[in-house]
Amino acid sequence: MDNESQRLAQQTMAFVLAGGRGSRLYELTDRRAKPAMYFGGKSRIIDFALSNAVNSGIRRIGVATQYKAHSLIRHLQRGWSFFRAERNESLDILPASQQLDNENWYKGTADAVTQNIDIIRGYGPKYIIILAGDHIYKQDYSLMVKQHVESGADVTVGCIEVPRMEARGFGVMKVDEADRILDFIEKPADPPAMPGHPDQALASMGIYVFETEYLCDLLLADAENPNSKHDFGGDIIPGIVKNGKAMAHPFSRSCVRGGLEEKPYWRDVGTVDAFWQANVDLTDFKPELDLYDTTWPIWTYSELTAPAKFIHNEEGRRGHAVSSMVSGGCIISGSSLDRCFLFTGVRTHSYSQLEGVVAMPYAEINRKAQLKNVVIDRGVIIPEGLVVGQDAEADAKRFRRTDNGICLITQSMIDKLES
Repeated sequence: MDNESQRLAQQTMAFVLAGGRGSRLYELTDRRAKPAMYFGGKSRIIDFALSNAVNSGIRRIGVATQYKAHSLIRHLQRGWSFFRAERNESLDILPASQQLDNENWYKGTADAVTQNIDIIRGYGPKYIIILAGDHIYKQDYSLMVKQHVESGADVTVGCIEVPRMEARGFGVMKVDEADRILDFIEKPADPPAMPGHPDQALASMGIYVFETEYLCDLLLADAENPNSKHDFGGDIIPGIVKNGKAMAHPFSRSCVRGGLEEKPYWRDVGTVDAFWQANVDLTDFKPELDLYDTTWPIWTYSELTAPAKFIHNEEGRRGHAVSSMVSGGCIISGSSLDRCFLFTGVRTHSYSQLEGVVAMPYAEINRKAQLKNVVIDRGVIIPEGLVVGQDAEADAKRFRRTDNGICLITQSMIDKLES
């Protein structure tokens, strides 16, 4: 990070939108918001956006919460309480219900910022970066802020380069050779290509940089508009594209790559399939996301746990793991693991066989269970001898089975089996 980027980062506040449910994760978000979902053994999804901000030198952060916020707020209090006011640092948790309003809930992503303008102005940041709290990636935001200032843009939009036809599910930017946004199209059937790259398109990452006072004026005007949905992607950004200067910032220019990462990594783990795949991919010999990179750490709340333990060494009852990641506090007792990802405190018992299992904290797999391609929610107790992953029809009746054959298992599903 050069001196200019560092100086601009110190003048910037990060505002993280962390209120989303993530309904395509089904039962996994019945008790927690999507940003509070576990990922990568020790982290929560929101830790990536927050860590990017801190590592970029941005130390003023607000987090807007809404849906099922308790788990998220507790995590922020435990893991992100190291900010010091005397160093001009702060992390504010901004629940939707704090405002004395007719409805209390945030009406849209822009309204979430509008309702907190007084708090933002109280810190006096010159720039503000709006972040989504539900994606997995590593990015130096200071480079994006620097581009914003140098280009004289009214807004700079962070964009991920994706294969053109895969962009149909995103908001897509049509840009010119100088990265100026000419059009913003929500979920187009025929996405516009990047200049010089006919097979690529620029999809919005939900990251926006503004000068703070410009954004505040814009939001206050939007709040008075009865026809607005008070949403950045639906209202604010298209308005600036039409009437002001909007610039795109391709993710490849500011993504952070460690020693193992060969290409920019960005994931939306908003479905059961995507969540399973992204975690299991971390067990690869050369994973696309390097969690071992100490130059850009992913900060989180880290529980105090004993080291993982593997016990028993008899034929058919050998505690071992191949191509797997096993977190602290786990005990692998006479079980075989192949391409599994176990979060903190998982216990597996003798003669059980696990393949492609993503087990969230404190799950317990009892004896002789045979599990293949499953996601197990936190604290679920798998009964002795349960077989999942061999009979698609039986699995679909008992659990939530995706079209790709991944089974989501929750405790309520297990309780129905035993009732």
